[in-house]
Amino acid sequence: MEEPGADRESQDLTAKLVATLKERIVRWEYPPGHRLTEEALCQEFGVSRSPVRAALTALAEKRLIDKVPHRSYTVKQPDIQEVDELYAIRLALELYVVEYLAEHGMPEKQWQELYQTWQAILDEPHGDNEELATMDEHFHQTLAEATDNKTLLHRLRALNERLHVFRMTDFTAPGRVANTCRQHLEILERIKAKDAAGARWAIRSNIEEGRNNIESAIKEALVRAYLGRSASS
Repeated sequence: MEEPGADRESQDLTAKLVATLKERIVRWEYPPGHRLTEEALCQEFGVSRSPVRAALTALAEKRLIDKVPHRSYTVKQPDIQEVDELYAIRLALELYVVEYLAEHGMPEKQWQELYQTWQAILDEPHGDNEELATMDEHFHQTLAEATDNKTLLHRLRALNERLHVFRMTDFTAPGRVANTCRQHLEILERIKAKDAAGARWAIRSNIEEGRNNIESAIKEALVRAYLGRSASS
């Protein structure tokens, strides 16, 4: 008979494995194409196959890894051109959003909630990249929601879903959390001041810094992966 609390213990162990492996992937400690096997992870962490299998399944659902034959997975291969195209579309949409809000305004309650949230993060930064990525998505989607343009909001949400893993990478760049906070506050201040040109400049600065951080991280990871394969061959 299974001891009380065994399920909870297994869930906690799986959560810890997911957090550890996700951090390695996001920080590019595992280069694109890196192979993860149940056997190797069981040996490394000294655990049974069950929590490892559950952790790998969770990472695959988050689209951080791809399943391949023989009970193994590989870290997803990023496509620099695709990422660049997604960011270009996102920038075009969000330039329209902030210009519209600067000209027409946005609900004061939404404005205040966003401003207070990002001021608080600036005052007391924290290091959970996934939470920051989700909060960043919420910031930009709340601005889009304030335009009352449902089609635009739907498109932006779809883009954000595809960019989520890259957003986590963005927040690993030195100083990025503080810069994001200041940029978000600047965007809100420009909107409130009805400064459309300033709001466009602020949103462009925010999005382009993220795109540059991600492209640099991808290129560095691909170089490391290539050098690693060359050294082992």
